[in-house]
Amino acid sequence: MKKMIRTGIYLPMVGMAVLLMTGCSGKKAEEKTGVTLPEVMVETMHREAVDQTFEYTGTIAPHISNMIASQSSMRIEQYKVEVGDMVQRGQLLVDMEASNYLQAKLQLENLKTDYQRAKTLYESGGVPKQQIDQMETQIGVAEENVANLEKNTRLTSPISGIVTQRFFDNGALTGGQPVLEVQQINPVKIVIQIEESNFTHIKQGMPVDIRLDLYPDQVFTGKVNLIYPTINQVSHTFDVEIRVENSNLKIRPGMFARVTLNYGSHDHVMVSDKAVIKQNGTNDRYVYVLNNDSTVSYKKVDIGQRKGNRYEILSGLNEGEKVVVAGQSRLLDGAEVTVKDRQETRD
Repeated sequence: MKKMIRTGIYLPMVGMAVLLMTGCSGKKAEEKTGVTLPEVMVETMHREAVDQTFEYTGTIAPHISNMIASQSSMRIEQYKVEVGDMVQRGQLLVDMEASNYLQAKLQLENLKTDYQRAKTLYESGGVPKQQIDQMETQIGVAEENVANLEKNTRLTSPISGIVTQRFFDNGALTGGQPVLEVQQINPVKIVIQIEESNFTHIKQGMPVDIRLDLYPDQVFTGKVNLIYPTINQVSHTFDVEIRVENSNLKIRPGMFARVTLNYGSHDHVMVSDKAVIKQNGTNDRYVYVLNNDSTVSYKKVDIGQRKGNRYEILSGLNEGEKVVVAGQSRLLDGAEVTVKDRQETRD
């Protein structure tokens, strides 16, 4: 009798368990397991036109820089200009010791006098033609020597610009070293290094924007003036020279510059920066993508530029996919989730 009672009680309990399991099949996963699922917020991906703007840094340099020097060691007689002076092309900058020049000039005058006498004798048949020819050659050599000494005694500026350095004092013996530096600073130039991937995008004459720390609220304009033809095999970059007009001389060599180039626009998916996860120990970036409103997948993406609080996605996401933008801290690849909210519009 006791055995029959136990059997009668056991069967109804099994039936109740089956009913409970059947009733759970239509409820949420957390009701099956008793575990609360992570709540996430997702955003639907949209494609949009993204300006391909890149910033590079460089240092302002003069358009042309010339070192002023004599060809041989000479003593400085007198500077005609000082550092900071604006000079014109051909303007006298320095008088060097002139003794050699004056001596050579006197010798030239004597040669010319002797030549005139010999020419008179030649016309009367008193001097052979060979002697006249030799004297003409001597005069030619002497004239070149005088001209060279004059050039090295009276140092002039080969360009219009500004005197930026003086290396000796009056009376110093130069040893053939430069005595002044003159720079042309209108225009100025900046040489920047651009990544190899943009080699085909750079065109001569492209407009650029330049910002200087000294003038934080002002944007200067320039253009691509020169594209170097080779790629650095170590850095995989190439040099580009930017020309900037500087008529008011506000820009000076040595200033730090930020150069912005715009390569046009491309349609790319944009995602909130809150969605992007950096994998520790690597430069890889990942996001969680919602699958069928119930599970998420860990997906690698290639990011491009950051625009405000959003990243440009170069690959890894498609338009229409739903990406987790909040609640990632408790997630794993393939995890079940509860979608708390959807952001169908962009920030």
